[in-house]
Amino acid sequence: MIDQKLAAMGRSGNIIREIAEYGAEQAKIVGAENVYNFTIGSPSIDPPTCIFEKMDELRASMSPAQLHTYAPAAGFPEVREKAAAYLRRCFGVPYRAQDVIITCGTSTCLAVLTRVLLSGGGRAMTFTPYFMDYKYYAESVGSTLTECPTDPYTFQLDLDAAEKALTSDTMLIVMNSPNNPSGVVLRREGLEALAKLLERKQKEYGHPIYIVADEPYRDLVYDGQEVVFLPSIYKNTIYCYSFSKSVSLPGERVGFMALPPELDDYDDISSAVMAAIRAFGYICVSSMWQRVAIDCLGATSDISIYKGNRDLLYGALTEMGYTCVHPDGAFYLFMKTPEPDAEAFCRRAMKDNLLVVPGDSFGTPGYVRLAYCVSRDVIERALPVFRKLAEEYGIAK
Repeated sequence: MIDQKLAAMGRSGNIIREIAEYGAEQAKIVGAENVYNFTIGSPSIDPPTCIFEKMDELRASMSPAQLHTYAPAAGFPEVREKAAAYLRRCFGVPYRAQDVIITCGTSTCLAVLTRVLLSGGGRAMTFTPYFMDYKYYAESVGSTLTECPTDPYTFQLDLDAAEKALTSDTMLIVMNSPNNPSGVVLRREGLEALAKLLERKQKEYGHPIYIVADEPYRDLVYDGQEVVFLPSIYKNTIYCYSFSKSVSLPGERVGFMALPPELDDYDDISSAVMAAIRAFGYICVSSMWQRVAIDCLGATSDISIYKGNRDLLYGALTEMGYTCVHPDGAFYLFMKTPEPDAEAFCRRAMKDNLLVVPGDSFGTPGYVRLAYCVSRDVIERALPVFRKLAEEYGIAK
């Protein structure tokens, strides 16, 4: 019998893709220059030079058969060791090659880990706002996702709310910093307090509570903001990284997860992860791209372009009268809508071909997400539309 739960989830669609597809159709009608599309978080700047240099080096040193052969299911040993060595050097956690598994980006990590950690029962938790697919991952394995609110003005952690949201069924917490959709970077003091809370709750409940650190935006930070490495402050953290955003390789689907050696139930989790990767068909990440990407770990594309876009957009919108939480990382701006119904605001904006995503999809009604990983001229051409809307809603300064 067909899984009706999955069928229903599939029919529910993806609002980001739906709005983006509408924009593509509108571009055919009114011209691409007249559509202001801030929907999809796809990098718009070139990869750093190290990507191309490594590609050339591999092509010169390896035959096509060697370069494009099947990789081992968990990744090449030398690639896994390079990732482990980088994490040891930068963050002081004693990872070994066998602790690292090369994956198809962080999406694979999240899908696999929810299967491994929740299929036997238990619930997941995350903090609002959050990337909408977290709920799909949990629900697809028969679990649920608890949405824990954050501070409404800063989106920093609210420890009182976290303690109330935690239950004896909580097995997994998904953390995302820098955050999609807000761009907020979670502060050390809040994370250290959360770690202490979870250590206490583990003893109280008599079982581990795992953090899955979803960090595809770790290297996209501005103004010297610190992105805390969660495994260094909470041992039951499984770290997930992707090269999609930092070095502009979203289509190549390369990332990794790292299990700290002192992780509770390490052997069972490691074995179950490999079984789930095999069961889902996520094995054998591109032989060429995992070799290319690993030598650029820690590098970024020219993120000064994103910072310039952020400064332009945030400055202009707040001057117009909009309220936005200041983003310190990633390439998203989360803007409070001038009416409570964010979807209604999105529909109104679409009439002027301004495309943004309602915050309801991210567990936070009353906001919209703007992906500013676009060319600067898109932002400049869109600003008069934002001004027009601000005047219509009576918030213009």
